[in-house]
Amino acid sequence: MKIAIEAQRIFRQTKHGMDIVILETIRELQKYDTINEYYILTAPGSDRCLQETSNFHIIEIKCPSYPLWEQMALPRTLSKIKPDVLHCTSNTAPIFCNIPLIITLHDIIFLEKKQNANKSLYQNFGRLYRKLIVPRILSKSKKIITVSDFERENICKKTNIPPSQVVTIYNGYNKKFHSVRNFQEITRKYIKESNYILFFGNTDPKKNTSRMIKAYALYLEKSKHKRPMLILDMSLSSVEQILKEEKIEHIRPFIHSPGYIENSDLPYIYNGAFVFIYPSLRESFGLPILEAMGCGTPVIVSNTSAIPEIAGDGALYINPYDEQDIANKLLLIETDEQLYQNLVEYGKSRVDLFSWEKTARGLLDEYKSWQ
Repeated sequence: MKIAIEAQRIFRQTKHGMDIVILETIRELQKYDTINEYYILTAPGSDRCLQETSNFHIIEIKCPSYPLWEQMALPRTLSKIKPDVLHCTSNTAPIFCNIPLIITLHDIIFLEKKQNANKSLYQNFGRLYRKLIVPRILSKSKKIITVSDFERENICKKTNIPPSQVVTIYNGYNKKFHSVRNFQEITRKYIKESNYILFFGNTDPKKNTSRMIKAYALYLEKSKHKRPMLILDMSLSSVEQILKEEKIEHIRPFIHSPGYIENSDLPYIYNGAFVFIYPSLRESFGLPILEAMGCGTPVIVSNTSAIPEIAGDGALYINPYDEQDIANKLLLIETDEQLYQNLVEYGKSRVDLFSWEKTARGLLDEYKSWQ
């Protein structure tokens, strides 16, 4: 077969969840499939994180914006390649394309009611674009792949797509996320202290950043240790705006927010943390949960959406809508040494259920089904 895979963002420096998922999957496909011919369609970028092999060809497509890249430049390139199947990996696809389509629909948050107002123009535009495009392409898709049973049921319920057309293929776990000793060499670039509380912030309402910061203020009131909090993936100005709005600017000295960090530094960041907290209101999977577990860092996670499906029965759960519950769980894990150790051991065993090899083999089965 000739298989085209849309991977538009994999060469950009600031990779996020969907970019990492397809990059890891392609790397595994390269190991196990030497028969089919692959065409990886991407935009130019400075991070050359994927190499060609004899049957994996990288085709860079230049275009000034993502909508034009997907709706115009991508179909033009496909007309020259003439693949047997096109796999679009990031929720959207070309509207006018006659090639059999497989789409990875990570979630349908853009079709749901907003949790709160989104202040990011980029995120608002992305939501609008997906809201316009996705309903038009789902009916054309031969198969829809999603990343959890929660999301599969959600998609079927809210789009009336037959369950037989939607398949769950879990994301994997990269074994580079493991326990290391000399993490301070990396973590001190971002925070001087060790044993910090680690949180991935974001202006997206589903990440629950404002409530998490308010919960952290409650934690500081009662904690004997008063551990600092390291907030990743969010600008310091955005954090300071929340502190001002919530009238808790006095906790500013305890918060460190270096913004986006290199993906290669993440294993060290997890290792340096006392606990990783994931208070999202809505997730279709949650890669950071597995990454932290693999590093031997206890996790505190929300009891919503697909998070319990990924974190399993042995995780420590919070009600993400309750600041006091979040604060109480931070205090609990700080004082209960046995609970802490149980979470460490549970996490290390939980990650064994997930691998990018399983992800790639599941995807390859879907490609073969359209021969």
